Amino acid sequence: MDIRSAQLFLHLASSLNYARTSEQMFVSPSTLTRVIQRLEEELGSSLFERDNRTVKLTTAGNRFQRFVRLWLDEWHQLQLDLQLASSELSGTLRIYCTVTASYSHLPALLDKFRLHCPKAEIQLSTGDAAQAIDRIKQDEADVAIAARPEQLPTTMYFQSIASLPVRLIAPVIPCRVNDLLAGAEVNWNEIPLILPEHGPARSRFDRWLKDCNINPAVVAKVDGHEALVSMVALGSGVSIVPDPVLQHSPVKERVRVLEHQYPFQPFDLGICMLAKRQQEPLIKSFWQLAQKS
Repeated sequence: MDIRSAQLFLHLASSLNYARTSEQMFVSPSTLTRVIQRLEEELGSSLFERDNRTVKLTTAGNRFQRFVRLWLDEWHQLQLDLQLASSELSGTLRIYCTVTASYSHLPALLDKFRLHCPKAEIQLSTGDAAQAIDRIKQDEADVAIAARPEQLPTTMYFQSIASLPVRLIAPVIPCRVNDLLAGAEVNWNEIPLILPEHGPARSRFDRWLKDCNINPAVVAKVDGHEALVSMVALGSGVSIVPDPVLQHSPVKERVRVLEHQYPFQPFDLGICMLAKRQQEPLIKSFWQLAQKS
């Protein structure tokens, strides 16, 4: 068993979804299947029970999951010990963030990090901000740039780097949405709304609907803030997004900000990581630079 196979197994053991693990771990479904089959051949036991609808761990799979977690922890500790013995830090730092954060906040952090750790290799992956905590917990990334969740796991550290205003946005193009918004008294129960699928944006949206007694006319649920702006730009409905996402969107000219009185809570953007990995040299260096930003 190699490190990559262990990481793939651990992710699948958590997601129990071959398609999701293939997508989030950037491997083809056939490659993932071969990796699991090879592990089962090496162990001489089935790790998963699979039918047309469900995937679940076998008894052997549960035991192997505990072993792999401990084994990867030992591997990280070995890397830490060897790096501490070296005069210059090297190795790979895996960073996860949204596409917007990759050019709005990450460059300034990486400029400083490269000066301190010129031999370090950066591995960047992008996706939905709501997945950041899971990516860290499943050992798919070392650090993430994301909005602070409503409930931060006790196993995670979070360092704030920016406060991001929330914008309520609507399309510019002539469409049914704008016809409904044109009246003197806007009936929000009739306005087509595009909901974030989950995460901090969804919790803010839900709080707005509850506080204003809105029975929403939901036309779509979307993963990722960038996709929300695109859906609004197409005339599908109204939604909310962090201000930097709107400002950096290639379709921002097709979107307008709606004036409103509701006090949306700003997004608390920051760096998150597992608390148990705080002393690993590359992670510690990146974390300390984030604290000074």
